[in-house]
Amino acid sequence: MSVRRIWASLSTFTLAAVAALGMAGTAVAADSAAESAAAGGYVALGDSYSSGVGAGDYLPDSGDCRRSANAYPQLWAAANSPTSFAFVACSGATTSSVASGQLGALDASTTLVSVTAGGNDVGFADVMQDCVLGSEATCISSVDAAIAKMNNSLPGSLDSLYAGIRAGAPSAQVVVLGYPRFYQLSGSCVAGLTEAERAAINNASDVLNGVLAKRAADAGFTFSGVVDEFTGHELCSGDAWLHSVTVPVYHSYHPTVAGQSGGYLPAFRSVL
Repeated sequence: MSVRRIWASLSTFTLAAVAALGMAGTAVAADSAAESAAAGGYVALGDSYSSGVGAGDYLPDSGDCRRSANAYPQLWAAANSPTSFAFVACSGATTSSVASGQLGALDASTTLVSVTAGGNDVGFADVMQDCVLGSEATCISSVDAAIAKMNNSLPGSLDSLYAGIRAGAPSAQVVVLGYPRFYQLSGSCVAGLTEAERAAINNASDVLNGVLAKRAADAGFTFSGVVDEFTGHELCSGDAWLHSVTVPVYHSYHPTVAGQSGGYLPAFRSVL
């Protein structure tokens, strides 16, 4: 074999080895991050998107909070075995009810916190009811009113909640998760809301996520959006990870089992 061929073979081997080492290093880093996050207490705060409404298999002791065995906090804790795990997220929670009713789960040993909050502060359920039952004008007016709350009153409410979280868990990594866009525009739906209503609701989700991201950054927390994970799985996509109007009605517009495991869990895990 010529010197040139030997050198080419060695070069190919070296590149492959370096690539393998790089992939191994990435895997080790991911494992180390998970181990670090689990080496302490994990507390899951928030509203129905964290409690797992829509994903079924509700824990018997959770009552109307409807904490699901399929919710992303439960899935992450089962996979990573944190030193302690407090799952206190509750359906219907607002920033103020999280602050008054859930922060007692935090303490100095808490090393990881997740939270979704803000949707109920701006009247998410009322907006969807107006859009489903009312006219297009009623829907868009309701969406606009919610956006006004996002821009005016919600930032201060989030600041207060985030300050309470930091006071309760001084050393914890805090992850604020966002909300998905609900609709794939020009999708497969042939009935229901108009395209203008769907676009307005999607825009409201974007505005809400922007407010959450800004307040989280100012608090020194990590924001993780879920829009990318849910892209292709919105309502009208043909493969929705969100319930449309359904029975039981409280499942409506909440993530399915797949939305929790394929949407929220990867978004949470990606920033740890």
